[in-house]
Amino acid sequence: MRVLTWNVWWRFGPWEARREAIAATLAELRPDVVGLQEVWAEDGENLAGWLADRLGMHWTWAPSDRPGRWHDRLGGSAADVGDAVLSRWPIVDRDVLRLPTEGGRDDGHRALFALVDAPVHPVPFFTVHLNSAPYESAVRCAQVTALAGFVAARRDRSPFPPVVTGDYNAVPHSDEMRLFGGHLTAPAVPGQVLLDAWEYADPAAPALTWDPVANPYAARTLEPPGRIDYVHVGLPGPGGLGHVRSVRRAGDRPVDGVWPSDHAAVLADLAGP
Repeated sequence: MRVLTWNVWWRFGPWEARREAIAATLAELRPDVVGLQEVWAEDGENLAGWLADRLGMHWTWAPSDRPGRWHDRLGGSAADVGDAVLSRWPIVDRDVLRLPTEGGRDDGHRALFALVDAPVHPVPFFTVHLNSAPYESAVRCAQVTALAGFVAARRDRSPFPPVVTGDYNAVPHSDEMRLFGGHLTAPAVPGQVLLDAWEYADPAAPALTWDPVANPYAARTLEPPGRIDYVHVGLPGPGGLGHVRSVRRAGDRPVDGVWPSDHAAVLADLAGP
């Protein structure tokens, strides 16, 4: 099973050309399940729905309930913003968790769960977008703790381990990411380990998903580079089910002269039955 996570940069920049580049990239990569962050919806149109129609996939999404700051950043845009899941197979259940924001900015971030009716075993799939300010590590720790509990309550829906994707706005050695993995510090949920798929990557492979040196959209912020987008997978199920077979960066170059997003994607192949 091939999974992908990608922050698709809402309605910023040349969004109409960018969505074509996003669609072309996904069509080339052919992922089975996709977690998307910063998805837009306006006037009855939704980027996730548009992509699903183009790619022949199922979809669901969870909008922010506090999009005001996003609207202000585009001078009064009325577009909604949220996270979405695309799936080659039907989505037979879904749920949403409002993430805590005490001590930080409240942008209405949510975690989205989708139970994907994949062949043989359903897949518990999650996607999330955490607070972004550099000084909000404590907020992200609280969000990761809530997310871990959300995953734990749904991980037993299938022998397939949970797959958790997202833009965490945090580098791998940060408190929040160590807390989520559980094998570098005490896990947020006792006994629950969610493995960073990138641990299985070629050590020489380019890893930055926020790369202001290469990506002109990322360069505008003057923020330092980092690997801040992740695919996490629970411990393998029976017979190695869900084991990470390969992982790499994707969506990290222009398509017909247009960069699809300010983030690169992460693409992982997981073992099936």
